[in-house]
Amino acid sequence: MKHLLILLVLCFPFLVRAANEKERTVINLNGTWQFDQTDNAFPPAKFTRTIPVPGLVHLAEPKIEDYGKFFKRADQVEAKQQHNLYNIDYTPRYNWYRKSVFIAKELDGKEAVITIKKSQYVTQVYINGMDMGTSMACYTPVEFPVTKALKFGVENEILIKVGDRVWLPSEAAGGTDKEKEHYLPGIWDDVLLSFTGNVRINRLLVLPSVSGKKVTVKAQIRNFKPAQIFYGDAMSDSVILDISIAEKLSGKVVAGKSGKFNAKRDNLSEAVLEIPLQEFTNWSPDKPFLYVVNATLKTDKGISDDTQKQFGMRDFTRKGKFFYLNGEKIILRGTNVTLQRFFEDPDCSNLVWDREWVKKLLVDYPKQLNWNMMRICVGIAPDFWYDIADEYGLLFQNEWLYWQNHGWDDQIRKEYTDWVWNDGTHPSIAIWDAINENWDSYIGNTLIPELKKLDPTRIWDAGYMTSDQMAQDEMDEPHPYQGRIYSKQPGATRNFYPLGNLDHKPGILRSIQESGSAQLVNEYGWIWLWRNGIPSKLTVEVYDYYLGKNSTPVQNWELQAYWMQLETEWLRSEPSIAGVLAFCYLANNYGYTGDWFAGNIKDLKPIPTLDWFRHAFAPVATFINLTDERYTKIIEPHQPGSTLLFNLAGINNLAATATGTVKVRLIDQKGRSTSEQTIPVKLNSYVRTDIPVFLVLPVEAGGYVLVAEFTPENGQPVISRRFLKVGQAEKYNYFKLDPISK
Repeated sequence: MKHLLILLVLCFPFLVRAANEKERTVINLNGTWQFDQTDNAFPPAKFTRTIPVPGLVHLAEPKIEDYGKFFKRADQVEAKQQHNLYNIDYTPRYNWYRKSVFIAKELDGKEAVITIKKSQYVTQVYINGMDMGTSMACYTPVEFPVTKALKFGVENEILIKVGDRVWLPSEAAGGTDKEKEHYLPGIWDDVLLSFTGNVRINRLLVLPSVSGKKVTVKAQIRNFKPAQIFYGDAMSDSVILDISIAEKLSGKVVAGKSGKFNAKRDNLSEAVLEIPLQEFTNWSPDKPFLYVVNATLKTDKGISDDTQKQFGMRDFTRKGKFFYLNGEKIILRGTNVTLQRFFEDPDCSNLVWDREWVKKLLVDYPKQLNWNMMRICVGIAPDFWYDIADEYGLLFQNEWLYWQNHGWDDQIRKEYTDWVWNDGTHPSIAIWDAINENWDSYIGNTLIPELKKLDPTRIWDAGYMTSDQMAQDEMDEPHPYQGRIYSKQPGATRNFYPLGNLDHKPGILRSIQESGSAQLVNEYGWIWLWRNGIPSKLTVEVYDYYLGKNSTPVQNWELQAYWMQLETEWLRSEPSIAGVLAFCYLANNYGYTGDWFAGNIKDLKPIPTLDWFRHAFAPVATFINLTDERYTKIIEPHQPGSTLLFNLAGINNLAATATGTVKVRLIDQKGRSTSEQTIPVKLNSYVRTDIPVFLVLPVEAGGYVLVAEFTPENGQPVISRRFLKVGQAEKYNYFKLDPISK
């Protein structure tokens, strides 16, 4: 038995890591900091406020001087198309954070690094009066070695200066958002002070391959030893990188490997280990099974550093026009979160950093609504958001804040590369989204191919760049906004959108059909409301056109819910579309767009749109193919007693054939069924199945709701609806169908 143990130690050193081998010491600096602002770049004479970290400057107490300018609660909407970044109504200031931290004597002799995971805009760090460095990065970690400034066995002063958005350098890889009016600065992710030996694991990127049955671990190694000074001095050091892989929940070690590498002194070096993994459990939204990589770095003096990251075994690939998860075709269904816009919401408060609130937002509602993906749009999220998605099963399209052009090529390369290194281990991130609704040849044709070599496990989206602008176009992001009203466009009201007509083929849909790349529709709608039920800055004309001026919040919510249901049905009925993500789930109240909640956002109170999305996003469903007759103009009512012929479009996003029955009913304004029929259906996978239906319309004039209620075997009913007009009536009233109880 003794000889067997020795053999196991020699062959599998990752199995016997002792508890005292842990080397990295981390001091979490989150919490309350002293805070104040100045008009110039000198620190305040005294600090009069406190602020939580992570957070933004709006959380300072007492409130900052310009708080009321940042957060305006409008009584009425002002129709507006866009905003100029430099048209500011506040005084740009420097934001100063100060904290005292005790450093134990036992840490003397270690190398220390301060990490600010995300801070915007332009961050400078001082420790005990010494300048540690400045960074323009806003969405990737700001990190500086700080050993030379620390004092051990006593308190140390950490002072951080954060600038204003208008001072962000031209070269910074930070785009502008023409639908934002205030860019709130601040430290908006974790702050850590970590201590290691003189060689450190600076970044750890874990890349799984389900098809290859392996895990590739890439490490950036930072050697703090001084660079060569005299001829003959060492230029590098030999290090050993030990990797062990364990199941997160059970702790069972399933694989491991060691490798010997050279770490260049006072520099970064890269180490790569490929680890075979014969038996494992795949990660998916339905079963988010996680593993943990434990990485240990050794020198001739012993362990110098150790760290760990969770990951999932999952492949996300593209074949032709579709995405595949772990080798199986997946149709993406979901929504968008515009977090940077939400930061300027008067009710934002500290919600972005409240784990329970974020879990409800990312997990509880999406699971009810049949969503499997979200796009983090025009700006990424705090690190723990991705952890939650990893743990509960949600895919992300992760988008940099690059809408309007901003940044120099070298700096974009630097920040995007660090973005992949830092976030690339999360299984939830399936798509890197480099650009929103724009074009950049350097990013599309030079940088993305480089980053594909660093991380070959994901898809890249390059905004509106398609195969005629890119050598390798993996996917496109068409935005088929159909209901937009252009008041200055001659005849705009005559070119109506046939809401509910699933065969509507505008030019953008024909382009979707003809493209050879995967088509992810990650924006549509143009029917936004604020949380009090009034139109947003971009949609005043839309509601005026369809409902008339002075429509009530209830009327607006009813139109929006119906509109988004029908437009979602239209897009999901097109079998060449790889995914549909509705816009927008979380936004700035009082902004240019809006989201689907009412009242104070902390309560996450859904409006009818979210209730109806449960049906519109069902993986298996039948949708009525008829143009709406309640809101759509220039449509004559049906003749009483006539026969109505139409199709149901059956869709099935699952790998197995689905069967069930669809009950077709016509409901009058009092909720009575005037006709009813039940049809057995069989829906093949990933195609549209048209099901012909006819019914005789009632002789009584009025407004009717046509309902198709599909019930799959062992499943919940899925409702599609259309409003019809029969005969000439003085007023058409419609029964209000409940999406929850039916």
